[in-house]
This record gives sequence, C-alpha cells and structure tokens, in this order.
Amino acid sequence: MSESQEIAIGREADMQIQQAMGVYESLALQEYVEDLGNQLAMVSHRPDLPWQFTVVDSPAVNAFALPGGFIYLTRGIMAYLGDEAELAGVLGHEIGHVTARHAVQAYTRATGAQLGLVLGGVLIPPMQSSPYGLPGFMDVAGSGLGLLLLKFGREDEIQADRLGAEYAAGGSWNPEGVVGMLSTLGRISDVSDRSGVPNWLSTHPEPEARISEVEATVAKLLEMTNSDDFRVDRSGYLDRIKGLQFGDNPEDGIIRASEFFHAPLRFGFGFPEGWDVQNNETDVIIKQPGQEIYIQLSLAENMQGSGLREIAERDMYTEGYTTVLGNQTEINGLDAYLGSYRRYVNNVGQIVAQVAHIRHDRNLFVIGGFGPAQAFTRVERDVNSTIRSFRPLTQEEVDGIVPNEIALYIAREGDTWQQIADQGSGPIVQATTLAIMNGYPVNEQPRPGDRLKIVVSGM
Repeated sequence: MSESQEIAIGREADMQIQQAMGVYESLALQEYVEDLGNQLAMVSHRPDLPWQFTVVDSPAVNAFALPGGFIYLTRGIMAYLGDEAELAGVLGHEIGHVTARHAVQAYTRATGAQLGLVLGGVLIPPMQSSPYGLPGFMDVAGSGLGLLLLKFGREDEIQADRLGAEYAAGGSWNPEGVVGMLSTLGRISDVSDRSGVPNWLSTHPEPEARISEVEATVAKLLEMTNSDDFRVDRSGYLDRIKGLQFGDNPEDGIIRASEFFHAPLRFGFGFPEGWDVQNNETDVIIKQPGQEIYIQLSLAENMQGSGLREIAERDMYTEGYTTVLGNQTEINGLDAYLGSYRRYVNNVGQIVAQVAHIRHDRNLFVIGGFGPAQAFTRVERDVNSTIRSFRPLTQEEVDGIVPNEIALYIAREGDTWQQIADQGSGPIVQATTLAIMNGYPVNEQPRPGDRLKIVVSGM
C-alpha cells in the first residue's frame, strides 16, 4: 500500500469513527491531546504524515490507530492515566503502530479476508456471542459502530511499546510512563465493574510480559539522559482532566448503582445487584456473571399487530419463540403484555424467556430475561422484579440525571478507598476502581497528602 493510499483510507475511516463514537466536547482537552501528540509525532520515524489526534466520547478504556496517522483516545482511558508521561506513553504507542505500518498490515489482512475495517487498540472490549438471538455481550460490532476491533500481533504490540517509550523520551517525557500505563491496564484486566471498564481480550499479550519487555528499553533511555530532565507532570495532568465526564453519557442512558435511567426517553428500571451491564446504542444487556442468563431492554421498531398481545406474540415468534402463556397487564401505570416463551437452541437446549412489551410515550419497549430452562428457574424472581421495575420518570427525575465526572481530592490520614468511594450520596464507582484510577494496587490504601482522582455526580 502506498503512503497516499494509507492516508486516504485513514481519512475516510476517520469520518466513520467520529460519526459513530462522537468527539468529546471539550475544546481545551482536545487541543491539549493534539498538541502533545504532534510533539511526539515530530520525533517519530514518520513526522510528515498528516497526524490527527482525537478524544472520542466513549467510556471504554481504549486507544487505537488508523492507517495514515489518525490516533484516538477514549475519554475513558484519560480518566485512568496518572500523569502526562503516561499520556505520552499511550500516544507514543499508537504512533508506533502507524510508523511501523502495523495499522496498514492489519488493514490489508482484514480486507483481504473481507472482515472490514480493523483498528488496533491498547485495550479493547471482549466479544462474546449470545446463543439467544441477542447481540453479543460486550460485542463492539453489535453496538452500532459497524467496526471490527482486532488486536495486533504480540510482537507488534511489544514493538509499539518500545517505540512509544522512545518517542516519549525524544519529546522529553519520562519513558517510564509507558510502564505506568501498562501497570494500570494490567490492574484493569483483573477487575470489571459497572462503570464500563472492560477486561483484556484473552488473546491480548499479558501486561506483565509487555512490562518486562519494555523495561529494558526504558532503562537504556534513562541511562542516556538525566532522569531529572524528563517531564512527568502529574499535577498539570490532573488539573486538565478535572471535570472529565466519567461513565455513560446521560443522553444514551446512564447507570446509577443497580438502576438504569434514560432521560430523553423518560424511563428507568432496576436490575439485579452484581450483574454486568452493557449499554449499547440500540439496547441494554444485563448478564449474570459466570452464567448464560441475560436480561435485555430494547426499543421496538416496525412492530405489526392491532394490539399488544398480537404484537408481542408475533415479535417473539419472529425470533423463534413459542408462546407458553401471557396476559395483558399494567406495569407502573403503563399498558403491557407479559408473556412466557420457549425456544430450542442447538447445543444449548431449551431456552426460557419471560418478556414484557410495554407502551410508554408513543414508544414500545421490550424488556425480558432469557436463559436455559433449568438455570432460569433460579433467577426467575430477579427477572420478574426487573421487568416490573420499568417505570416512567418524572420531570424532576429527568432534570436530576447528570453525568458523573472526575474531581480531585487530597487524601487524609486514615482514609481508605472505600471511605472515599462512600462520600456524598453513596458510592458511584467501586473502591477498587478508585485505587486503579490512581495508580495503586487494589490492596494498598491511599497515602495521606496524595492528590487523588475521585468520581462525583456532575452539576
């Protein structure tokens, strides 16, 4: 592929990325990342590419590169980086994928196999298909992006780490930022909470192995230059991300503890505590950890039928389900049809579904639980409780739905992550999430005097 072709492909895909994911609305943060990225690009092996650096409006912890020099960071990863040197490490890593033409090679392989657009990421959500006719849980391709995110090979990732450290040092940032960034991502791989933090793909190179590989490069770079001449700038970085939106965008629905609220569509519902939640563009999927039990909510489209019963049973029949029983009812003042359904799935067996079709504000919502017959009996009460929790929101509730954001806090003597998480009206994120966000192992408490990132409800 020629360089001009590479740039053309990247520029065309960039429009798709920005349209699908959205650009995070903070001119100051965009300019900061763009300035830092361009400084790194100028000391890279391909300074003449039309480099472009964009923070996209996604809560996922991710960064990726397109052919031609188009680099993206999610606002989600910005919340987890500890200082400017770590930011330089992430940007340098993605620049390395472009300069070493990993992005071109991956794109060529993918299009040759007719897989579509390939984006390489520092961290990307796992993909797991559901056998029940649902979109895959944590499946990016099922989230409406129309993009297939694939990792680069092990050697490509390790080479990008090394190049990232070299570019960071060339721009006068401490190359140990790459190690810090990988350490944080390694801790993320061990935990996952409902704030939208994904785990590593099982095939992604282990962070510990990547740290071991890049440490030798970092040590050589530190030997060549007095470490005091390198920038880290934790304080300046924290000042720049103060107020950064954390977690879901209220315009797309937002999770609060064990409840989901959607302000534009004016509804809310609860779900079982401890279950994992994926909020996609077209649906909300809730999964019992370790089990193939799902609860799904979606907005019905093009439903045919003269009444709720006919609409519901025809809808489920289209999905391969047979009606066992059902009845017209009301759920929190809303007209609904609640039915029980069955379907046989190869290699899985009999699937049970309990589903409600609910009318609300000229819309028809479908909310229900799905699972193997034997396992479903153990969660039937939880599923029914979730369905019957669906309710309209008052104007006061709609007005009170605001995004969570990053704030700064000075740790005091005796503080624990749990105490800090419990401040205000209660925990917005788990204590382990706060520890990881601040570069701590989850079994270590904050040191008095440390300036920390915390998550608070926005104003």
